Amino acid sequence: MKARSQSNTLPHLGELELALLRALWDVPECDAKSLQRDLADALKSSLNTVQSALERLHRKGLIKRAKRGRAYVYQAELSRGEFLGKLIGKVITQVHSGSMTPILSGFVDFAHEIDHQSLDELERLISKRRDKTEDRKNSDGEKQ
Repeated sequence: MKARSQSNTLPHLGELELALLRALWDVPECDAKSLQRDLADALKSSLNTVQSALERLHRKGLIKRAKRGRAYVYQAELSRGEFLGKLIGKVITQVHSGSMTPILSGFVDFAHEIDHQSLDELERLISKRRDKTEDRKNSDGEKQ
């Protein structure tokens, strides 16, 4: 198994931070006022609290921001898929004990519990990854 780099780990996130990240995945660019307005009732927070959470996400490298007029506009730094991949990688690194079989088996079982299309999608993604790996090997062989 390849060694995991530190860049594959994610910082701990609070409930509000996760809600803000989800919102930024749904609406690619958004300001703090809009994010605060759209928060679920259970997470309603003051504008200052939302701005503080956005600042923490920015310092953690999970969002980027650009000044527009007098306010910042925020964007997720990672796609939802990239974020989930790193999160799963972090969990695997923390619980891994040698054999990948229990982890992979658990993942397949989880995909099956969602629905049968998830297993089909998993097979398609594995095939796509293998094809990409083979293409890379073939092109490296041609260079030599």
